[in-house]
Amino acid sequence: MAMTAQHCPYSPQWEETADGERGRRGEEGAPVLDFDRPTPYVDYVGVDTLLGLKRPRTEEPAESAFILTTQVMELLFTLVAEQWEAARDALEADDVPGALAWLRRSRNAQDVLTGSWDLLADMTPTQFDRFRDSFGEASGFQSYTYRHLEFLLGNKSGPMVRPHKGMPKVAEQLHAVLERPGLYDAALRLLDRRGFPVPERAVERDWTEPYEEDPAVTEAWSQVYADERDGNELLLLAETLMDVAERVTRWRHRHLMAVKRTMGGKPGSGGSNGLAWLARNAEKDVFPELWRLRDTL
Repeated sequence: MAMTAQHCPYSPQWEETADGERGRRGEEGAPVLDFDRPTPYVDYVGVDTLLGLKRPRTEEPAESAFILTTQVMELLFTLVAEQWEAARDALEADDVPGALAWLRRSRNAQDVLTGSWDLLADMTPTQFDRFRDSFGEASGFQSYTYRHLEFLLGNKSGPMVRPHKGMPKVAEQLHAVLERPGLYDAALRLLDRRGFPVPERAVERDWTEPYEEDPAVTEAWSQVYADERDGNELLLLAETLMDVAERVTRWRHRHLMAVKRTMGGKPGSGGSNGLAWLARNAEKDVFPELWRLRDTL
C-alpha cells in the first residue's frame, strides 16, 4: 500500500495558505519548531546516516578531511553518471536539446568535483603518512562509481570489473554499462543518422572494447564545424562535449597533483605505480577527435 501524506509519520499537517502555497503554519509566520520525532529534514536527507559514515581510523585530523572529500566525490560521481546516461539516452533517441540540457547540468557537478580537491590542497606529506597505513590496499581505482564514469566516457576495460566480483549487483551494473554504447558512441551514432560520414566501425562495434581514435571521425566532426549557423545543434553538441571532456581532464590533473604533493612517486596503495599511472590517465584525451580537429581548423 502506498504511503500518503496522511499516513507518513514524518509528514507535517499541511494547510493551504492565502497565496496558495502549502505548508504547516508556525506562530505568526515563524518556522515550526516542535517535532515528536527527528526533524523531517534529518529524515529526508538522512543526516544521521550521512554523518555517521565519517569514521577515521587514526588520531590524525587530516584523515577526516580525506574521508569526507572522498565521500563527497563518490556522491557526485553518481550524480554525473545519472546525467551522462540521460544525455546518452537522449542522443540515442535523436533528442539533441534534451542531451544538451543534461550535459550542461553535468558541467556544474563536474566543477564541484574538481573544486573538491581544494579540501585536500594543504595536506602535507607527513600528515598523509600518519594515516596512510590505516586504509591498507584501498585505492581510488577501486571506486565502482568512478569506473562507471570511465566506461561512459569510452574508457572500457573488462578486467576493471574484476575488483567488484565480491559485489554481484555492482559487477552486474558495470557489465551493463560496459556492454552498451557510451556517451561519445551515442553522439557518433547520431551523426551517422544525420548523414555525416562516420565509419561503420564507429557506429556498430564491440562496445566492451575501449574507443579508439579514427581520422574518419575527425573528418565527420570537421563537417559539423563547417556549419557555423547559430541553429546548428550538432555544433552546440560538439562544443558541449568539449566542455565535459575538458572538465574530465581538469579533474584527472588535480588528482595527479594531489598525489604528487602528498606522496610523490611512492607506489600506490592499490598496487599501481602511483604517480606514473595517474599521469598516463591524465594525458588521455576524452572524445579525441574533437581535440584533434583543432589541429587543422
